[in-house]
Parts: sequence; structure tokens; C-alpha cells
Amino acid sequence: MTRPQRYSFVLQYFEQNHPAPETELVYADAYGLLVAVVLSAQCTDKRINMVTPALLAAYPTPAHLATATSEEIFPYIRSISYPNNKAKHLAGLGKALVESFGGQVPDTVEALQTLPGVGRKTANVIVSVVYNQPAMAVDTHVYRVSRRLGLVPKTATTPLAVEKVLMRHIPTALVPRAHHWLILHGRYVCMAQRPQCATCALTEVCTYYATSIKIKSKA
Repeated sequence: MTRPQRYSFVLQYFEQNHPAPETELVYADAYGLLVAVVLSAQCTDKRINMVTPALLAAYPTPAHLATATSEEIFPYIRSISYPNNKAKHLAGLGKALVESFGGQVPDTVEALQTLPGVGRKTANVIVSVVYNQPAMAVDTHVYRVSRRLGLVPKTATTPLAVEKVLMRHIPTALVPRAHHWLILHGRYVCMAQRPQCATCALTEVCTYYATSIKIKSKA
């Protein structure tokens, strides 16, 4: 099977079975999502959704967040991973949004990456989810699923390399949804430790299944 044929199979499956995927982070606006995504690094969406309501009630706008110190932010996020660093990021984030962008969340990857705590993955999430731009955020799930399915070659060993291959093969109009498809598939089916190959509908085209699971079961 060629790589274009594999993409066609995978995308057609997701379009038919999951036509409207969405982020599992709960948010009301671009600012709320930005805060949530910054906090979500190496932490579950479920945990972030437990933290953000109180945090955003205390700091409902970038202007409010800009007045806060990291010490004041810390108690709201102490239960998540790396709270000290993330509290510092949020304190700087509020100030940067107000001082450099008039309190608005920018709509380009380049501008977003100038904000404290915002890397390429976070920036891609924001422009994709909020502004519906064709951007592919490569987190651990997207990285793993793309490589296991054979959507990217083994030589694509960095998130940026995976992003470039996916963007080259996925139709522009599908990229925002494809980002969610790959994340959710990795979160609930193609898990890192115990992939649910027995119930996965993509084993027909999956190189991981063909070379690891199928061969092992025959042996």
C-alpha cells in the first residue's frame, strides 16, 4: 500500500465515523483556551478542566492576569504538573498579551510563539481550534499514531518533521479536524502502553499492527 492510499483510508474512516471531533479542553474564548493549553503540557485535559474554572474566575481576561504574580497564580494550579513553572508562564503571558497585543490572542503561529509558555505545538492548537487555520499540533499522541499507522516515514523523528509530512499529505480543509482525529485515536485506541488493536478499525493499513502485533500473534 502506498502512503497516499494509507492517508485516503485513514481520513475516509475518520470522516465517516467521527465527522465533528473537538478538543476535550473546556473553554469559552481564545484566552481561556490559550491558558488551558499552556497548562496542559504533560497533564491530562481532565485535570486541566478541573483547574481552569476557578483560575479564570479569578483572572477572566488578559488584563486581570497581567496584574497577577506567579505566587498569586500558584494556588489555583498547584494540583497540575510543574505548577511553579506554569505559574510563571501565566504571569508573563498576561503581561505580554496586554503589552504586545492589546489584550487579544494573536492569530498567527509566529506571534503566539513570542508569548511565555507558548511553543509551536500550543500555537498550532490555538490557530487551528480558535481560528480554524490549517495547522497541525504534534503532541505525543499525534507523533505516536502517525508513526504507528505509517503516515510518516521512520526518518521523521521529531515533532516538526512529523508535522511537515502530515501537512504535505492531508488536504488543507481537513487539517483542523485531522489534528483532533489523531489525538483522540491516540488517547482512546492507540495508547502508548496497551494499544487496542483488537478493536481498532485501522489495522488493515497500520504498519505497527502488521509488523508487531500480527507477526507476533502468528508466532
